[in-house]
Amino acid sequence: AAMTAQAQERIRVGFMSPVTGPQAANGVDNRDGVLLAIKEINAKGVKIGGKPVVFELDINDDGADPKQGVQIAQSLSDKKIKFVMGPYNSGVTMPAARVLNDSDIVVLTVASNPKITEMGYNNLFRIGASDNQLGTKMATYAAQDLKIKTVAVIDDRTAYGQGVAREFTEQAKRLGVKVVASEFTTDKATDFSSILTNIRASKADAVFYGGYSPQGGPLLKQMRALGISGPLLGGDGICSSETANLSQISGDLNTFCTQGGSMLDRSDKGQKFAQRYRAEYKRDPLTYAAAFYDGMHMLAAAIESTQSTDTKKVVQAIANGKYAGVTGEFSYDAKHDLKSSAVTVYTFKGKDVVPLKSL
Repeated sequence: AAMTAQAQERIRVGFMSPVTGPQAANGVDNRDGVLLAIKEINAKGVKIGGKPVVFELDINDDGADPKQGVQIAQSLSDKKIKFVMGPYNSGVTMPAARVLNDSDIVVLTVASNPKITEMGYNNLFRIGASDNQLGTKMATYAAQDLKIKTVAVIDDRTAYGQGVAREFTEQAKRLGVKVVASEFTTDKATDFSSILTNIRASKADAVFYGGYSPQGGPLLKQMRALGISGPLLGGDGICSSETANLSQISGDLNTFCTQGGSMLDRSDKGQKFAQRYRAEYKRDPLTYAAAFYDGMHMLAAAIESTQSTDTKKVVQAIANGKYAGVTGEFSYDAKHDLKSSAVTVYTFKGKDVVPLKSL
């Protein structure tokens, strides 16, 4: 097998996500989604100009750190890599995307801050929902389905956390939900007692948290310890079993979150993807394994259809084409946002993240 691989042309694809540190569970999930796609693509066989090619993943741990992300972007450029899956975090994507774009590298990211596709980078595509979609749909569900009248909003001051909290807040206000407290923390915090004391005094019906599971889980634990019993709401950053694990709550979490894509268990493609993922890794996929899986398959399809690794040709194929993935249809607007991205509301049943409704 090694000799065969050497005889074939290698197409190296860069990968950026936090695979160590507090957000490692999501980074590893992203990585494994790409690796599963690559395994399937290589098993099927792709030829360019009549010659077989194999895809390989160049895995890079950005630690969810913007400075680390920029260094990795430069390193990928130095390696002459043409395609990158990631980054995961908006705060990493913003500075890293400039380096990657200047190096003519194609970037497929799930980072959700709306500003990312407003920077005008022709080589960048979003393969998930934006904060506009995630935040507004959570607010819509809170107002219409949960009948929330007042809410407290917390963000972790990251580009992602602030973006999704802002979109939630604006839509909540449009729907007549009153924001009775606005607080902020950091993506390194462990103690939320002071802000939660303020929130308890506000008597908010619910708490929205713009941030990630490593803070979302402990935040939920401390909410309940302080007697704040209303629902915890969030975007895709807390839509992970890690939130349940870190909360150390055995009963009903009363937590809701939004994630881009339609319900995997409602489609044949989604069910088959989840089965393959479990068979390969002996665990369930988390938030974005399916989006990274879809992104890698879409990239390979664009390379195969153009019979080229020329980035301009591949960008044009993705921008003008349509790809039917596990998470939905990938077709792009002028900014390289998905023309339509289903957003699904999830809740927790024990440690499991369970879909409730697609909006």
